[in-house]
Amino acid sequence: MGFGSMRLTVRADRERAVAVLRRAVEMGVDHIDTAAFYFSPGGILDGESGTVRYATELIREALRPYDQGIFIATKVGPDPRPDGGWGEAAMPGQLRRQVEENLRRLDVEALDLVNLRIVKPVGPEGVAERFGALAEMRAEGLIRHLGLSNVRVEHVDAAEKVAPVACVQNAYAVDLRRHDELLRECGKRGIAFVPFFTIAGPSREAGAGDGDSGAEWRIARERGVTGHQVRLAWTLQQGEHVLVIPGTGDIAHLEENVAAGALRLSEAEMAEMDQRR
Repeated sequence: MGFGSMRLTVRADRERAVAVLRRAVEMGVDHIDTAAFYFSPGGILDGESGTVRYATELIREALRPYDQGIFIATKVGPDPRPDGGWGEAAMPGQLRRQVEENLRRLDVEALDLVNLRIVKPVGPEGVAERFGALAEMRAEGLIRHLGLSNVRVEHVDAAEKVAPVACVQNAYAVDLRRHDELLRECGKRGIAFVPFFTIAGPSREAGAGDGDSGAEWRIARERGVTGHQVRLAWTLQQGEHVLVIPGTGDIAHLEENVAAGALRLSEAEMAEMDQRR
């Protein structure tokens, strides 16, 4: 059970965000997912007004000096522009600038993992070129492991010819299943599959709803848990190589999410959940 930091910046209360991160580590979470483009206000999510808050800097504030067991995964690709719009880092110099920004904001000498996030449609050759630029930085010692995000199987094929692919991060949930084939293929190749929007599903950046209908909520009522916990448990049971990184800015929600790691659904419950696809 990992922790996604995207929602940490939404509220202006830095102390609250720091407390959430520290509580996550106290509970045994050792995989933190982030990106230098996770910030508010003006970032991917609407956030409260005030001084710009970067998730990477909140992680540094909360966890540095970093425990040796903490693994921080970050991303490059989406590129915020000065005019408030968004572009995409595709050239080697642009990718290096983003890697260096992550290094600076996290205050580390090397990044544990950098995922190349693809924003606009691109062929396998384009992915290989960008992955090659990151592989050069890996050879320099700036990055330890490389991954991919928002990709297809043919993108993984192309990247693997350049350097080892440690993980793939794609949108995936019980009701967001277009990457079933990629999930299975990652398992065959020994690549970690790290889905995002596991709780939110088709709602994506809008976040998780508070509905109480559907298979997950029926199972949740029977089990005395929440539907969100059932969704997380279903995802974890897709394979030994599957990790989850639910994000929240609330300690109570964090504790619920972490507790879902101990929830094991029966075959009948899994089959009922599969009808949500």
